Amino acid sequence: MNCPHAAAARAAEADRSAGAITIDPMVQDLDGETARLREAGVLARIELLGVPAWTVTRHAEARQLLVDQRLVKDIEAWELWRTGVVTRAWPLIGMIDAGRSMFTVDGAEHRRLRTKTSQALTPRRLEAIRPAIEKFTDELLDNLEAARDADGVVDLKAVFAQPLPMKVVGMLMGVDEAQHPMLTRQYKAFFSMLTPQEERLELLADLDVFYTDLVREKTAHPTDDLTSALILAEEGGEPLTEEEVVGNLKAMVAAGHETTIGLILNAVRALLAHPDQLAKVLAGEVGWDAVVEETLRWDTPTTHLLMRFATEDITVGDTVIRKGEGVVISYRAIGRDTGQHGEDADAFDITRPTRNRHMTFGHGPHICPGAALSRVEAGIALPALFGRFPGLRLAVPDAEITKLPVMTQNDMAAFPVLLG
Repeated sequence: MNCPHAAAARAAEADRSAGAITIDPMVQDLDGETARLREAGVLARIELLGVPAWTVTRHAEARQLLVDQRLVKDIEAWELWRTGVVTRAWPLIGMIDAGRSMFTVDGAEHRRLRTKTSQALTPRRLEAIRPAIEKFTDELLDNLEAARDADGVVDLKAVFAQPLPMKVVGMLMGVDEAQHPMLTRQYKAFFSMLTPQEERLELLADLDVFYTDLVREKTAHPTDDLTSALILAEEGGEPLTEEEVVGNLKAMVAAGHETTIGLILNAVRALLAHPDQLAKVLAGEVGWDAVVEETLRWDTPTTHLLMRFATEDITVGDTVIRKGEGVVISYRAIGRDTGQHGEDADAFDITRPTRNRHMTFGHGPHICPGAALSRVEAGIALPALFGRFPGLRLAVPDAEITKLPVMTQNDMAAFPVLLG
């Protein structure tokens, strides 16, 4: 994408972005990055692999911006995209220019696309699948015991936290379990900053083919799953096109399993690092729901959500987000907002007052449609895990747990444990 104004746009952005905080693609110091973003103010100027943007770091202002109709998901509103400064060669473009779905449109079209998904994820539907989630959980806990090496060590992520949400989302979407390992590999490569961009674009094309084939199969032979429901639903206006169903599925499977992996592992890690709080939970003094909510606030599964674009100038405090600029939502920084959660916001505390609610799953029209599902999965997985293995402990020092090179997800490379 070439444009005669691209050089001028680059120069203007370079001047405006002087002193921007670089978001580390290797995720070497997530706590330090979070602190730097918060110190920069309500709005921080950041750089994402050479591309400038704003990010919001405070709860109240994020809540306002997430319902501001002047911020849209349409990539055509992004000045850097329109002028050719950002192209398909940018490694993060697949998270923004991801095809037509409820994640990339606004207003009435967003409601039309989202309604059909919401109808399939009602509280009644979630309760109906609870026995299946419990069954998957028990099976994977059996696998944990069987997968221990000669020293008794097993990777909690690979054997438990990763396959559980993929099993659940696969069941909901009607994806054959034999395809789960392939999808796990594809999404891992998609999010990783170590994947060459040409390879990333190829795997995105492969995922489009996979989901298109799935949609066509379900169109010809519908079954009791979300894919068939999206195809057949007549509520909410005009039926979804094949492209829209594919776009919804592609994004929902990614979000539906990645978020829950992080939630489960981050909760386990936090509890093992705070044995006094774990003891309260195991004694029944504090509920598992409090563990889930505090983990979501304190160590968010999603660190930065990309991206919204200003359709006109927006003033936030003393800062102006100019028309055409991009805005990132930094949920991890927002979760540590002392104005919302108190001066001890950097502390993990499952007894924290419920009035200090977080918004890790978003706010407004684009609030995560799978939030309730993720909570149900974690609410089943965590007590079952510690109920089976109350002596669970890390097999390595906590400092040796490394993050995957993923700029948007709070994901660990592995989580080696001893079952006790």
